[in-house]
Amino acid sequence: MDYILVGLVALLGSGLTFFSGFGLGTLLMPVFALFFPIDIAIALTAIVHLLNNLFKLTLIGKKANVKTVVRFGLPAIVFAFLGAYILGSLTDMPPITTYTIDDKPYQITVVKICIAALLIFFSLFDLIPKLKRLEIDTKYLPLGGMLSGFFGGLSGHQGALRTAFLIRAKLNKEAFIATGVVIACCIDISRITVYAKDIWQLGDQLNYSILLTATSMAFIGAYFGNKFLKKITINTIQVTVGILLIAFSILLGIGIL
Repeated sequence: MDYILVGLVALLGSGLTFFSGFGLGTLLMPVFALFFPIDIAIALTAIVHLLNNLFKLTLIGKKANVKTVVRFGLPAIVFAFLGAYILGSLTDMPPITTYTIDDKPYQITVVKICIAALLIFFSLFDLIPKLKRLEIDTKYLPLGGMLSGFFGGLSGHQGALRTAFLIRAKLNKEAFIATGVVIACCIDISRITVYAKDIWQLGDQLNYSILLTATSMAFIGAYFGNKFLKKITINTIQVTVGILLIAFSILLGIGIL
């Protein structure tokens, strides 16, 4: 059942990334958090996210706008390091409090509260119409790279901010998608270099088969997303995802997850 859940979420999330401000990372990280500590869930999501984006580069990468990639991507790389470093620092902080329900202990930690708050914030991009349509002038592209990279490194949520800044770059649909993929790869590589230590320490505890399942299904989702799903209406999906993310965030913040 675990593999079915992870596989279906990876398939759906990857397909959605071709025409939405949210997608694979938004959906997959909460699922991984059911099986791993929150910092490890973010790191594993980053691996699947990177591999999936590298696959998408083979499909559409040549259509990326180099100038936009440089203006947005270079600041994003630097600030992804910073966000990932802060995530590690938050993870090392002691629990705020511990409580029990039916003799089962639960912990409220700084990292869980921070990630929960960020999840709620980014879920608003799927629920509030004005945020869905948010567009920021192209002169702020470097700032967008800083913000997208930082939050990508901290929580893995970079898509909504990236879309808000890139949408005004006057790119056609293919160039817009390809440029976003290249930038996402840059952020993923940057943050994974920081996450690598924690992933390595898992050793035999890391479930490689579930990671392979997520990656494989993400590849399939990317392929069919590119071929068949570009005209889908996703408003209902966005609202549903936003509500579920808020529910997940509350459970994470109070230590249930």
